[in-house]
Amino acid sequence: MALDAGNKREFKVVGTRVSRPDGLDKVTGKAMYGADASAPGMLIGRVLRSPHAHARIVSIDTSAAEALKGVKAVVTSADFGDPGDDFHRDIRDNVLARGKVLYDGHAVAAVAAISKSVAKDALRLIDVVYEELPHVTDVDAAMAPDSPVVQEGRADESVPEGWSQNVTGHCEFGHGDVEAGFAKADTIVERTFKTAATHQGYIEPHACLATLGNDGRGELWCCTQGPYLVRSVCAAILGIEASQLRVTASEIGGGFGGKTTVFIEPVALALARKSGKPVKMVMRRDEVFRATGPTVSASMDVKIGMTKDGHITAGQAKLRYQGGAFPNETVVMGAQSAFAAYDLEAVQTLGWNVMTNRPKEVAYRAPGAPMAIYAVESVVDELCQKLKLDPLEVRLQNAARKGTLSSYGPTFNDIGLAATLEAAKAHPHYSAPLGPRQGRGLSCGFWFNFGGNTCVSLNLNPDGTVGVAEGNPDIGGSRASISMMAAEELGIPYDKVRTVITDTNSLGFNDTTDGSRVTFAVGLATIEAARAAIKVMCARVAKIWGIDEDAVVWEDGAAKPSGPNAGEFPPMSIAEIAAIADNTGGPIAGHHEVNADGAGVSFGVHLVDAEVDPETGATKILRYTVFQDAGKAVHPDYVEGQMQGGAVQGIGWALNEEYIYGEDGRLQNPGFLDYRVPVASDLPEIDTVILEIPNPGHPYGVRGVGETPIVPPLAAISNAVSRATGVRMTELPMSPPKLLKAMSGQ
Repeated sequence: MALDAGNKREFKVVGTRVSRPDGLDKVTGKAMYGADASAPGMLIGRVLRSPHAHARIVSIDTSAAEALKGVKAVVTSADFGDPGDDFHRDIRDNVLARGKVLYDGHAVAAVAAISKSVAKDALRLIDVVYEELPHVTDVDAAMAPDSPVVQEGRADESVPEGWSQNVTGHCEFGHGDVEAGFAKADTIVERTFKTAATHQGYIEPHACLATLGNDGRGELWCCTQGPYLVRSVCAAILGIEASQLRVTASEIGGGFGGKTTVFIEPVALALARKSGKPVKMVMRRDEVFRATGPTVSASMDVKIGMTKDGHITAGQAKLRYQGGAFPNETVVMGAQSAFAAYDLEAVQTLGWNVMTNRPKEVAYRAPGAPMAIYAVESVVDELCQKLKLDPLEVRLQNAARKGTLSSYGPTFNDIGLAATLEAAKAHPHYSAPLGPRQGRGLSCGFWFNFGGNTCVSLNLNPDGTVGVAEGNPDIGGSRASISMMAAEELGIPYDKVRTVITDTNSLGFNDTTDGSRVTFAVGLATIEAARAAIKVMCARVAKIWGIDEDAVVWEDGAAKPSGPNAGEFPPMSIAEIAAIADNTGGPIAGHHEVNADGAGVSFGVHLVDAEVDPETGATKILRYTVFQDAGKAVHPDYVEGQMQGGAVQGIGWALNEEYIYGEDGRLQNPGFLDYRVPVASDLPEIDTVILEIPNPGHPYGVRGVGETPIVPPLAAISNAVSRATGVRMTELPMSPPKLLKAMSGQ
C-alpha cells in the first residue's frame, strides 16, 4: 500500500493528543489483568522447579502428592505428547523438563490443588531423583570444544564441523573486501565487548486461568502479547485442535517482548484437563527471573578502520550470543543490525548462536540489536577520540541514506538517520558545557520493524458510532492509535470510535504484538476497513438518491454528490446512514485482512551526559535527549512514552542490570531487591524530539517506534562514561565496582 498523495494530506485527528481509552480503568483499578481472572470452583496451580543447573532426571514419584487431601491433579512431561516439530518440542520441554533439567529453575512437575497452601505442600511431596551433570553458563566457555554439552545434535546446517555441540547456528552478512578496506585506514581499533543477560522487568508476573474438558474444548485467559500464538502452541503441545481452544488476552502489565511465548499456559491446561476444574496459575517473582526469558548475553569482537578525516573504510564484527538451553536465532538480527547505520564499502558481520545452562531467551525490545550496536558504536566513538574528530560529524559523514546498500543486504528507501543526526547537532544539548568528571555520549540506533498477518473488522452502530475489532493486545497505546486512524479516515470525532481486542475465535489470525508492527500493520488494515465501509455507505446513499455510485463522494464524515451534475442533495452523515441501514440493505461493516509488508526501518540518535563519582564509581545520568523518526506520530504522547521508556530501560541495562550466576550455575539475584532496575530517583527528565520522515509503505506514513529506543542507550551511556573517566569501558553493566576497578587500572 502506497503513501497517500505524498503525505500532503492535512490530518484532523492523527497527530493530536487525545485521551487514552484505557486510562480511567487502569487508574481506578477496574482493568482486568491476568491474575484478576477467576472462575467458580477453580484450583490453584503451582510448579516444582529444578535446584540444579544441569541434571538427568532419574525418576519422578508423584504418588504422595496425588494422595494429599485437596490435590486434584499432578502433571509431568509425560502428560504431553509429541507436537511433531522442533519449535513446539522446545517449548514443550521448556515448560516441563523431559529427561534432563537444563537450567536452575527449569520446571519439572506441577500440581493443582484447592488452595495455595495445599499446592505448596504437595510440591514438597514430589520425589525427584537427579543425577547432576556438568554445566556451563558463559557463552565463550560454551563454545569451547571440551565444554559440557547442553543438548546433543541441535546444530543446524549452517554450523561448520569442529565446533562445540552448543553452537547451534551461524550467520554471515556483508559486502566488499574488508581486508582491502582496513588497508586504507589511518587508524584501526579492535575491541572485545561483553554484555550481561537482562530481564524485561515487567511488573506483572505471568498469570493465566485455564479450562479444558475431555472433549478437547478449552478456554484460556492470560497476559500475553500474542493470543493466537498461545493458542497454536498450546494446541500443538496438548494434541488438541486449535479451533477448540479460545484464548482471551487480559490487560498486560508490561511485556516488552517477554510475553511473546508461553511458560505456564500449557501446564495450566493440562492440569485443568486432568482435574476437570478451572486452574489458575500465577508465577512468583523468583520464578519469573529464574525461568522466563531474559535477553541473550553476548561476547563480541569489533574491528573498524577510519581515515584521519573520519571516513570509515571497513567494519567487521564477530558476535557470540547465548540464548539459554535451547537453540535461538537472535544473533541473526544482531548481525544484521550491527553496521546498519553506516554507508560502508566493506563490511562483514559473523554471528554464532550458542546454548548454555540458562533459561530460554525471549525477545526484549529489538532483540539482538542493542548488544551489537553497543559494540560498534563504542569503537566508532573511540576512533573519534583517537583522531580528535567530532563524533556527530563523523556519523553524519558515514550515515546510511536513501539508496545506501545496507550492511545486511537490502538497499534503503526513505530513512531518517541523517535527519535525526542533524536534529541532534542543532539541539542545545549537543553544545551545552560539561563540568568536571562529566562526559557526553552519542549513539545511533536501528531496528527493522515488521508488518505481518493482521485482521480487522470495523462495524457501524445504528447511532453512528463505530466499533473496531482487532486481535493484537495493546502494549503501547494501539487502541488509541487505531481509533484515531479509523476516525481520521471516516471523518468523525475520535470519541465516536471504540477499539476492542478480541479473543482468538472472533477474528482471523493475527501475528503477535511485537517488532513495532501494530500501529503500522493494524493501522493499515483499519484504514482499508474504513475505506471498505465508506464504499458501502456511498453505495447505499447512491441508491437512496437514485444516482450512480461513482456520483457519490465521501468528505468530512458524510456522503455528498460528486458535483452539480450529480444532483442537489444534502450531505448524509454516518449517523444518518447507519440509522436507516436496516432499510437499505442491512448492517454496514468494513473488513480487511492483510500480510502487511513495507513497514520501513527505523533510526534514532541518543545524547546523554553522565557524571562519575571517582570515590564510589557510581554513575549519575545528568541529561538525556532522544531523537527518533516516527514516520508519522499518530499519538505523540505515546510516541514520546516509547522513546522515554526505551531510554530508561537502556540506562538500567548499561549501569546496573545483569543476571548473576554462581559457580554452581544457580541464579543469585532472582528478585528486584538484588536485580536493580532504575527508579525515578536514578533518572533525569528524558527529553524527546520526534521527527517525521514518512514511510512510503503506509498510507499515513507511519513507522513503528517501540523497538528502536532501547538500541542506542547502551553505547551512548558507555561513551559518556568513557569520556568522563578517560577509561574505555567494554563490559556491561558498568556497575560501580567495575568502574572503580577500571579507573584504578586494575
